[in-house]
Amino acid sequence: MESQRVVSLGGGHGLAATLTAMRGITSNLTAVVTVADNGGSSGRLRAEFGSLPPGDLRMALAALCSDDEWGRGWAEVMQYRFAGEGELKGHALGNLLMIALWDIDGDPVHGIRQVGNLLRIIGKVLPMSLDPLDIEGTFSTSFGRKIVRGQIEVATAKGHIESLRLIPENPRVTPEVLSALADADWITVGPGSWFSSVMPHLLLPELAAAVMHSAAKRIMVLNLPEPESVDEFAGSSAADHLEFVLQHLPELRIDYAVVDPSAVEVNSRLQGLVEGLGGELIVAPLSKSPGSYHHDVEKLRSVFAHIME
Repeated sequence: MESQRVVSLGGGHGLAATLTAMRGITSNLTAVVTVADNGGSSGRLRAEFGSLPPGDLRMALAALCSDDEWGRGWAEVMQYRFAGEGELKGHALGNLLMIALWDIDGDPVHGIRQVGNLLRIIGKVLPMSLDPLDIEGTFSTSFGRKIVRGQIEVATAKGHIESLRLIPENPRVTPEVLSALADADWITVGPGSWFSSVMPHLLLPELAAAVMHSAAKRIMVLNLPEPESVDEFAGSSAADHLEFVLQHLPELRIDYAVVDPSAVEVNSRLQGLVEGLGGELIVAPLSKSPGSYHHDVEKLRSVFAHIME
């Protein structure tokens, strides 16, 4: 399976889990990372420099670092966050390094490649767009309808989400992303914060078209149920998430949808929704432990290997 070309779309911890699982199956791996983050260190740097937010890109790079003392050591350095009470508080060193490289030559893809060379990564990491993005969601609540703008704001908003859009609506897709999708054997989507890390890929028209028109087989990894104590609002069930995808991209087709048994509701609509997308539903244990909302990398790798064989 070493030669199989895989493109994984997402952001944050969800994408990092997919990449860590998939790197054990193939080294021909491309991570396509959302660029809508506006919180924390990424948000501060984005606001100051007008750059892409580096945080999710940094996490993807760390997930693909070489599996030796050099790669793991540099990945740990990249993930280091400054403490104290000064202006550096909360910044990850890897974020600052990428901002510096982008500031030197103005080419975000080249800067990411340089960091990847430092970590000796397996595969490559690309931003989904060359333009920093904002997400705008319309929610209905008991107090009426509200419009929320920003990745953090959308991820934590309460209420029923009605619609989602990118700002700008038709940003520049990274050319290397389109090439990777055209050449891919497999495309994975998810898991992750559904409205702020997963959906943006399917809302960018040129990127969504490339996903749909690729000859690759498509795997959608659905989220585990999240407890209400989690800061990011999960946004209902796996079936609701798929319905939301269909609402915004009804022509999308997938080959497989992967879900943990805990995310399959009684009398679930999930089977019908997956079949409506042209796919096969695969239910398999994926969580790190009972009640956890984090995917177990080894379990995820096992499911990927089974599908791809």
